[in-house]
Amino acid sequence: MQFRTTSAARTRAVAAALEPLLEPGDVVLLSGDLGAGKTVFTQGLAAALGVVEQVTSPTFTLAQSFEGRLRLHHLDVYRLENLGEVLDLDLPELLDDDAVVCVEWGEVVIPELPRDFLHLRIRLADPDEGVDVRIFDIELVGQSWRSRALAVETACISGAEAAPC
Repeated sequence: MQFRTTSAARTRAVAAALEPLLEPGDVVLLSGDLGAGKTVFTQGLAAALGVVEQVTSPTFTLAQSFEGRLRLHHLDVYRLENLGEVLDLDLPELLDDDAVVCVEWGEVVIPELPRDFLHLRIRLADPDEGVDVRIFDIELVGQSWRSRALAVETACISGAEAAPC
């Protein structure tokens, strides 16, 4: 499934539209180049969850936690060089916390993730399409997410205010 957003506000709106579908223990893996919108997406998700604190990229702290309708753990594993460093994050404990876990640059931790997760790949569109245009590719991994496929697609398209790519 693929769709596009045309602004940071629309990227946040997609995250907000997905928020009602989230359940305790859900994992959202965010991939994409620098500046693609991973943190912007997480900000929209946090706001929709009722988080009042400012959400910034946890590049240097690696992990931040926020209280909302569901607890949100926001991880940025960009600086991790190998899977062994995941232990320093206490990732297994965070995953067992009945929270929603958003992982930026999460490709390195895929072997440590549960069998069910939502993988959003975000990339910048061709500059001719506009400077704020982002293209999202969605992969629903595991039965839990596949069973929500129609709801995820509907939420993403409505949040983006667009048709699928």
